[in-house]
Amino acid sequence: MDDLGSLAARIFNLIVGIYLLAVLMRFLLQIARADFYNPVSQAVVRITDPMVRAFRSFIPGYKGIDFSCLVLALVIQGIAVCTLIVLYGGSIPSVGFIITLAFLGVVFFIINIYYYSIIALVIMSFVMLFSGNMNPHPILRLIWQLTEPVMEPVRKVIPPMGGLDISPFFVFIAIGFIKNLLRDIFAINGQVALVVIGI
Repeated sequence: MDDLGSLAARIFNLIVGIYLLAVLMRFLLQIARADFYNPVSQAVVRITDPMVRAFRSFIPGYKGIDFSCLVLALVIQGIAVCTLIVLYGGSIPSVGFIITLAFLGVVFFIINIYYYSIIALVIMSFVMLFSGNMNPHPILRLIWQLTEPVMEPVRKVIPPMGGLDISPFFVFIAIGFIKNLLRDIFAINGQVALVVIGI
């Protein structure tokens, strides 16, 4: 593979990855019942609305959750996998293999969204604590709403100790375990990671 193909693949990966992030964020924020009027939520909706509306015309929602976002993410991931394989000089595999890689990519992407959101939440919480400003920024408020469905069940089992919430530590352990398990089950190697956005 030439350097031009590699550069094109990296640029494509970045651009599609940003859009895929917006689509999955929209899906996860709906599940979390996050504030729709938050500026970040509004930006995510504006970016993704044209494609989501197109998919919504034939994919119904259920109990306020717009599954068209999830299907759109799978389709984008599948197209991205095929495109990246071609850009890296490979041949397109079977449909079943593409669907598997698309599914894995979306799952890993969602896991990574929660992973980095929790890291951001921890850091920003400490910054707020030491700055003395306890009025949360709209981004921090949205991250809290996004991560709460994951954090709350853990917090019920492992409550804060002395005012210190240690639940993120156990969530990180669970995330690491799930990612390693998926890598082992599906034999994900460096070549697969190159063509699947989010791994």
